[in-house]
Amino acid sequence: MYGDYPYYLPNKKEESFHDAFTGWMLLNYNKPILVSSTLGGYEPNYAVDETLRLTGVQLQEIKANGYSLTLVMSVLFVQYKLIMLTRMLIQVFLERFRTSIINIKYTVLRTEKNWKVLIDKSNNKTDVPHDYVELSQPVQTRYLKIENIHMPSGKFALSGFRIFGSGNGSKPDTVRNFVALRGNTERRNVWFKWQVNDNATGYNIYFGEAPGKLYNSVMIYGSNEYYLKALEKDKPYYFQIEAFNENGISQRTAVIKAE
Repeated sequence: MYGDYPYYLPNKKEESFHDAFTGWMLLNYNKPILVSSTLGGYEPNYAVDETLRLTGVQLQEIKANGYSLTLVMSVLFVQYKLIMLTRMLIQVFLERFRTSIINIKYTVLRTEKNWKVLIDKSNNKTDVPHDYVELSQPVQTRYLKIENIHMPSGKFALSGFRIFGSGNGSKPDTVRNFVALRGNTERRNVWFKWQVNDNATGYNIYFGEAPGKLYNSVMIYGSNEYYLKALEKDKPYYFQIEAFNENGISQRTAVIKAE
């Protein structure tokens, strides 16, 4: 349930996991991007598709042919409160045995009339192959650009560029026609299907062994079906689904039961 989205650190003992959620949503899922160069087979939009696929020791990533890479991405005039750069510079892990400190240097710029530096890591001296930067104040922009300044060894490689905050549009409506189909041959599995929500980025399905105890969840992007293999075969289960986008989260559906 938004487990890799930003959360506040708890500041009181009774604070729940839900209370700590910032409400900042992913703003740049599958938004259009441009890059200076790539190697064959590594598509630019792998950086914003929320998929991390492993192939041997290589991760799906954008790779520059040299030490300089520029990525420009549209965030469609949304307001955001922080930038999260995660799963980036994956090539660093393949170079760690040769380098004692991974002081990758980069800048993130935004557009007004001209490019303006938003995050300056050009003098970075810290080992941060996965960087997270929170802005002190919200800003509005249409485009963001990340530029490599220095890579200590290997090539600059970007596998994920994530931007979180609050959009200016409307939340998606409640999901319609949500069904859970559980067969007799393999009781541990269930197939979900629902009507596509045109205003949704993705969906969260909640499930559990009682209507008020839907403690498990799975997040789905870019699909209106999902095959779950996580149940106990001799127990009934209960399910709900919600849709989300860059503006927020819909109401959950009514709880349904699958024997």
